[in-house]
Amino acid sequence: MAEFILKKLVRSAEREADFEIASAATSTEELGNPVYPMARQELAKHGIGCPGHTARQITMDDYQRYDMIIGMDDENMKKMTRIFGGDPEGKLSLLLDHTPDSDTKHHGRDVSDPWYTRKFNIAWDDIYTGCTALFMKLSDGATD
Repeated sequence: MAEFILKKLVRSAEREADFEIASAATSTEELGNPVYPMARQELAKHGIGCPGHTARQITMDDYQRYDMIIGMDDENMKKMTRIFGGDPEGKLSLLLDHTPDSDTKHHGRDVSDPWYTRKFNIAWDDIYTGCTALFMKLSDGATD
């Protein structure tokens, strides 16, 4: 969901040439599958499509290719750190760490995982809030 939310924010700001946005899984369960149906439905509620996307696993090449690599939760961060053999360039961060400290509802916590709760609307709120904060931070030229 984050890939497509962030792409919409970038597109709406007419900044597509400035960003390369992609998503990748830290596990292998869904490799090759399209976006999960309930996630597609939540995105569609907000006018966002995700046609043709299939899951792929994150690789060491991603660490070299991208300036920032954003995780949704601590489990993502642990797996990415293992896959990358650490984070020597400080590229890894949690999405909601990009929200302002004053946003006590979101800042410093994991994105709500809808896999078990089926509450994709709550995940949407977390992800949209995090993506908006990240985009604003990047648009202002900040990188931390």
